[in-house]
Amino acid sequence: MNKPIALALLVVGCILLLFGISASDSFASNVSETFTGNPTDRSIWFTVGGAALGIIGLVGLMRGRKA
Repeated sequence: MNKPIALALLVVGCILLLFGISASDSFASNVSETFTGNPTDRSIWFTVGGAALGIIGLVGLMRGRKA
């Protein structure tokens, strides 16, 4: 994987993770968690997607490009 692509995936993953954390602290997520015991789907998807992209980007940076 190219380093710029891996770096972009890492940055996008961090941004999505921040959006997920922010969405989990929102009023809608608090109301949903009160009634269902779970945060909103949006906050879950942002958090999981951000973590996955961050891990993929980090692994891509660690491995580098194979010749």
